[in-house]
Amino acid sequence: MSGEGPLYLGFDLSTQQLKAIVIQSDLSVVSSAKVDFDGDFSAKYGIKKGVQVNEAEGEVFAPVAMWLEALDLVLQRLKEANTPMNRIRGISGSCQQHGSVYWSREAEKLLAALEDGEGKGTLVDQLKEAFSHPYAPNWQDHSTQAECDKFDEAFETAERLAQVTGSSAHHRFTGTQIMRLRRKLPDMYASTSRISLVSSFLASLFIGSVAPMDISDVCGMNLWDIPSNTWSETLLTLAAGGSAEGAADLKAKLGEVRLDGGGSMGQISPYFVSKYGFSPQCEIAPFTGDNPATILALPLRPLDAIVSLGTSTTFLMITPVYKPDPSYHFFNHPTTPGQYMFMLCYKNGGLAREKVRDALPSSSSSGGDPWETFNSHALSTPPLDVSNPETDKAKLGLYFYLPEIVPNISAGTWRYECSAADGSNLTEVSQAWPVEKDARIIVESQALSMRLRSQNLVSTPPSTPSGTAYALPAQPRRIYLVGGGSLNPAIAKIMGDVLGGVDGVYKLDVGGNACALGGAYKAVWAFERRDETETFDELIGKRWKEEGAIRKVDDGYTKGVFEGYGKVLGAFGEMEERVLKVARNK
Repeated sequence: MSGEGPLYLGFDLSTQQLKAIVIQSDLSVVSSAKVDFDGDFSAKYGIKKGVQVNEAEGEVFAPVAMWLEALDLVLQRLKEANTPMNRIRGISGSCQQHGSVYWSREAEKLLAALEDGEGKGTLVDQLKEAFSHPYAPNWQDHSTQAECDKFDEAFETAERLAQVTGSSAHHRFTGTQIMRLRRKLPDMYASTSRISLVSSFLASLFIGSVAPMDISDVCGMNLWDIPSNTWSETLLTLAAGGSAEGAADLKAKLGEVRLDGGGSMGQISPYFVSKYGFSPQCEIAPFTGDNPATILALPLRPLDAIVSLGTSTTFLMITPVYKPDPSYHFFNHPTTPGQYMFMLCYKNGGLAREKVRDALPSSSSSGGDPWETFNSHALSTPPLDVSNPETDKAKLGLYFYLPEIVPNISAGTWRYECSAADGSNLTEVSQAWPVEKDARIIVESQALSMRLRSQNLVSTPPSTPSGTAYALPAQPRRIYLVGGGSLNPAIAKIMGDVLGGVDGVYKLDVGGNACALGGAYKAVWAFERRDETETFDELIGKRWKEEGAIRKVDDGYTKGVFEGYGKVLGAFGEMEERVLKVARNK
């Protein structure tokens, strides 16, 4: 740790952990700490994987008191690690999206009175009466189907709802959760003074007052009109029971939304100054959601894409183009007005690839690597299993071992063939092809779905690689891979073949603290920007060092191969439509 300059603290309140990371102005890490909810609190709060579950109603939720206790504990651990808390100039962070916290009418008074001292007690002790509801719904909750149906009907179609809010109705989105809780617990709702997202809840503790919601995280509610940058009166009225008075009451509970992702919301509460040694001048910037924070940890530039290859698969891209659709999500960028975060979420990611891997004949030469056989077949099979474009048909498949979100198709496997030249003559295959072919085709299928849905958001690269004498087709600038699947060279190669990436495909490794780092970077930008015109990309981009954080794993765009996938992209979409007609999720 060099000098005595300012430090910045970033948090990540996820489903299973609370992480804290302290960095310097040059973005180097000074210290970190974490609380594991199951490891530290499972017996006390009766949780498993950070949540409690009511299976009968599909409810998944977390005790708010546990988060209060976790904040005290993680700050204590930072202090015990000899972190110079007095040098921390600014704080921001990321939190799980969609969850909501319900404040009582005593909340503002109790938050403002927070202080440390003999007999005062912890956050849990001092905020016992600050909540009208002891639990916060979790993003895994699926109790709101009836409410989702009403939200989709509010503008007649899911497409029109997505045009307004960036997404069609989803079980986990906050608007449907509020609507259901108001119906199920009317007395609780009536006694609620304010409703926070998890991100604004955590910020509230630090400023000693209920904090405004963040301009990006608010887009995960199905209540915010993104084109108009205001609350949707139609959806507020729906969620609040149908009356104008109810809509006005809900709007007051939600409060104003902070349009600037930077700057200060206020100085830190005296509680944290006396208990943990923070400077009284330490200030709090807006907190955001975990997915928006992920794009800040890179930092991701327009037309770059992140593909998270975990148990599920997530595709994130920054774009200046707002083209919403029910099959994906649009959020306001957390720091940059006029830019949007495009997000696709798939259930069938790593699990589906593992199912195909496990169906392959085992190899005696694998040496304990369960992926060696899969990779060998994936790389020895030509793109779309087409060796001769004149005679071979392109192979396309859907491999859904779980009911899928995108598209909304039930579990099953479907295999089709079409002309490799133009995607014509799409035909379902009656007999499965050899399982060895599935290794490549499942990865192609996952990547083709991403390309199909992002194709209208990419543009022709502004510059071509040196020595290139032809114009490149529209594609992402870079593809960044994260998650367990990013370690696999065959998957990286196929992702680059299908998605392109004029600057290549990169493995991103910022440790397990990407969201907390995104929050910390946000704090640096919030308090060190020249003025409101200096963007996050300008300030952080100059300080962020690629060395050690990314590694090029594939060249990405390959002339001829990328175009070959483009020729069957329409057929892939048609295949999905055909399967949707017979296997839509009920």
